[in-house]
Amino acid sequence: MATPSTSRARKIDWPNVITVLSAAILIGAEVFGAAFAGGWALSILFGLDTMGEHILQVVLFLSGVAIMVGFIRNAKRIEPFTR
Repeated sequence: MATPSTSRARKIDWPNVITVLSAAILIGAEVFGAAFAGGWALSILFGLDTMGEHILQVVLFLSGVAIMVGFIRNAKRIEPFTR
């Protein structure tokens, strides 16, 4: 059985959570906006039809998801969510 001193409950550090969440919203808006605009612009550049444009946007969107996952992981390391 664990003693009270070794089984301390972890508390959420709300200022860190709010900071990371706010930055993720800001960066996410930029990343996903750039994915859709970039897909549209590249489809015009390469002369793709509507289906090609949507496929390119999905590929760029998934790249944006990978970027956001990496950002959140690194942000949690720097600004821990619990103490």
